[in-house]
Amino acid sequence: MSRHSDDPTPTQPPKGPNRRAFLRNAGLAGAGAAALGPLTATSAFASSTTTPQGTTPSGSGFWNPDTEALQFTLAVMPDTQFLYWGSQGSINAAPQEASFRYVVDNSGDASGDNIVFLAHLGDLTEDGAASSFQYVNKAFDVLDSNRVAYSVLAGNHDVSGYDTRGATPYLDTMGPQRFANSPTFAGADSTGYNTAHIFRAAGREWLLLAMDWRTSAGGFAWANEFIAAHPTLPVILTTHEIAGSVYDDNVYPYQAGDPDDNAELSSYGQTVWDSLIDANDQIFLTLNGHYWPSGRLTLKNAAGHDVYVHATNYQNMYFGGAGKIRLYHFDLVRNAIDVETISPWILDQQPEQRNYLAAQEAALTTPVDYFSTAIDFDQRFAGFAPVPSRAGRPAKELLIPGTLAYWRFDAGHANGSPVTASQPIKDWSGNGNDFSTLVTVPGSADNALTWSNQYHPDQPGHGSVYFTGGQNPLHGAYLTTGPNAPLNTEVFAKGFTIEAFVNIPLSWNSDDNSWMAVLSRWGESGQAGKSGGNTDPDEPIATFSFSGDREPQWNAYPLNLSYPTTNWGQGLPEATWWHVAVVNDGKHTVMYIEGCPTVDNPSLIESIGITQLALPWALGGYEYSGAINQIFYGYVGDIRVVNRPLSVDEFMIAS
Repeated sequence: MSRHSDDPTPTQPPKGPNRRAFLRNAGLAGAGAAALGPLTATSAFASSTTTPQGTTPSGSGFWNPDTEALQFTLAVMPDTQFLYWGSQGSINAAPQEASFRYVVDNSGDASGDNIVFLAHLGDLTEDGAASSFQYVNKAFDVLDSNRVAYSVLAGNHDVSGYDTRGATPYLDTMGPQRFANSPTFAGADSTGYNTAHIFRAAGREWLLLAMDWRTSAGGFAWANEFIAAHPTLPVILTTHEIAGSVYDDNVYPYQAGDPDDNAELSSYGQTVWDSLIDANDQIFLTLNGHYWPSGRLTLKNAAGHDVYVHATNYQNMYFGGAGKIRLYHFDLVRNAIDVETISPWILDQQPEQRNYLAAQEAALTTPVDYFSTAIDFDQRFAGFAPVPSRAGRPAKELLIPGTLAYWRFDAGHANGSPVTASQPIKDWSGNGNDFSTLVTVPGSADNALTWSNQYHPDQPGHGSVYFTGGQNPLHGAYLTTGPNAPLNTEVFAKGFTIEAFVNIPLSWNSDDNSWMAVLSRWGESGQAGKSGGNTDPDEPIATFSFSGDREPQWNAYPLNLSYPTTNWGQGLPEATWWHVAVVNDGKHTVMYIEGCPTVDNPSLIESIGITQLALPWALGGYEYSGAINQIFYGYVGDIRVVNRPLSVDEFMIAS
């Protein structure tokens, strides 16, 4: 919040009950859903630190962001006004310049941060005086000399009135002319106070709009037109004021209430929402300073999608905020944005030299300054930049050396139509391992097994079969290989790879669906003469099943052992497609989920081949004690069996 305000609208955000709850996306357990752990705190010391005035040399690193890496960072710097009060002779550029050097030194994927852009949120000065902007100009030369991609905007301490105000020291120093040689500068409106910047990160382009403290109707029209001219770009909106924290009833640092919903739009923020944000679905994140302490809320736009509204400001903390920057770590693998707040200037000081306040504020760990937001980027951007589905691949491309069987379910059957006895599941390997026999449990519905047009995004065949089986009472339908299928007698003495795509519905329940099998080799272990630890004489000699916690399990009796070896994966969330593989190298078996090895694999026990009793393999059926005991519930996509170990880059999900 401004110390001396010439804001034409009220400076406090409105209070009231109309807060919006933050909607967390469902998905991988822990994928951006939980707050990050605490940062390391530094002990407080009573010693003081002498602060040099003026500028300091640029960092020893160089600007080199990795624009294709799926993890990148947007650095955000809010109000630095108290560092530049030229009319009072108070200039302290060192904290800001330390942050600038941090940005330079921490670009590039090797740094861990991969900072690709810096956005300043306005109030660069306390007084808007030309004398203050002389020092601001010199500080920003640290960025310019390293060709850093950045944006700035005017706050109410830099200018007054609306963006139609004409020439000011701010515009003379930080106007569009400053970005003439910047490859990320994309344009400005006629006033020069509203600018657009396009930067590349995670293999795509992102649009950042830097809007004036008070944007006129003409400025909003320009912004709307600029977004419309770039209809596929995700948009981050920065301006000095949109929302502020509702903190009057709480203790600061923020300790009460929901930190995901502790802010409200100001009256001017409502104007920005109505004039620009609400109707532009491309705007998914807004960042503003001005108000303090920091806060955030999530709003629904006209399209019904989340817009994350974040206010960040540290000017009233130690040393005018000590040049703090907020780091927005975008992770397009985990579908999350992890946020942390640090002062590089303080962190550059030796811990024993930090004074009491500096020691407390080197890194902020309150829930409003250090948090993680889950966002499914593909889903959120689908309305304006849908991710093209991976094209299906012909079956012949999947017939790599050693393929014994390959089944897929994209034969053109109508979605939801029943699989019938006259529709065998073809083995595309040409080895004659068709699933040729359909078995339906008496009393089961006609649609107990149906064709489906659903599939894993990386699945070669664009289709699946949908099983509606269960155990209480037993119901459903399954398929088996023919009695003379070569796969029935294969022992895999030199290793194997078995891959399958699966999707478990939300209505799955452990009481009815535990230990359902995607694929199993029939014949009981007792019939095969197996005994010893963990041996159940009534269980099948090999099965790929799911436990009561939806954990994939591969349990098989090797040729060289009288007891089974078992591989486990973690519990898999429902309503999600998964690729699961088990790979045996002739001695040991490893399970993979989405190409990632699981932890529970028997590495100390040698496991050679798979025992056989010349009996069929079943798709979706599980035999116990000589009778069908359980039937799969869910979708099954392509399945491939190879008589050798495959590397991950040979899996069906590989590019």
